[in-house]
Amino acid sequence: MSMRTTPGVRLLPNAITVLAMCAGLSAVQFALDQNLPGAIAAVATAAVLDGLDGRIARLLDATSKMGAELDSLADAMSFGVAPALTLYAWHLQNNRLGWVIALLFAVCMVLRLARFNTLLDDEDQPPFAKEFFVGVPAPAAGLLALLPLTLTAHFGYQGWWANQVLVMIWMVLVAALAVSRVPTLSLKTAKVPPRAVAPLLVLVAALAAAIIVFPLISLAIAMVLYLLHVPYAVYRYQWLAKHPEAWSAPPRERRAIRRRSRRRLGLRPPRNIAGAARRVRLPRRPTAPGGPRRSWRRLELRRNRED
Repeated sequence: MSMRTTPGVRLLPNAITVLAMCAGLSAVQFALDQNLPGAIAAVATAAVLDGLDGRIARLLDATSKMGAELDSLADAMSFGVAPALTLYAWHLQNNRLGWVIALLFAVCMVLRLARFNTLLDDEDQPPFAKEFFVGVPAPAAGLLALLPLTLTAHFGYQGWWANQVLVMIWMVLVAALAVSRVPTLSLKTAKVPPRAVAPLLVLVAALAAAIIVFPLISLAIAMVLYLLHVPYAVYRYQWLAKHPEAWSAPPRERRAIRRRSRRRLGLRPPRNIAGAARRVRLPRRPTAPGGPRRSWRRLELRRNRED
């Protein structure tokens, strides 16, 4: 029996999904014990495991409907319920509105995942839609919601970012991004050119070193950079929607199409007026006897040879 049909191997992606759910829910326990770095690490671990289970399932040819449903439930727990309860246990317990915000965040995350499942079966989407997520993905939204907690854990005190009102507003904004239709880039379909492989590996090594030495502030910077990429994702989505010829083109051809489109919008450089004047042909007119003779040199024009 081949490895792809071995029951134990087919169980591996689902086991990773269950581990991701356990890691995400463990963040609540860490928050109750006031272990802020542990709560952040639990959600980050759940995000890493969530990115692995689907890829491993496709590599092992072990995808199933049960695995897809289990993955959605695990994401709802790890990135919807867990961050909401973590922030509530950390800083919103003495505020009645805090529980309402926590419920709102969890509900928005569940709705975002439900919409994601329905879009998987939608065949009316354009071909380039697979390069984007609709709204902020669940793992990114869960980590973004914990940004005030991450800054507090790094600096060791509750600054202006830990104000209760700001934390609740931040949770509402992240929830709105999750359920919105704002396009965000998907790394699942990203293609790396051969020349960029070595610099990318160096960047990965530098990122790993930064995470090991400064894990919390590195995570906070990564979340801020992720937010900054959203305007570019919106621009790229709108550009692709207006250029069907670039839907199936490789990255190099897309860049060429983008340059051509920019040239069409720009102004053409002015022509050489002197050169254009030299090519002007004056009509021949008979010169009256005794009248002034027309001089080509006086007009600063070069007479055409055909004349």
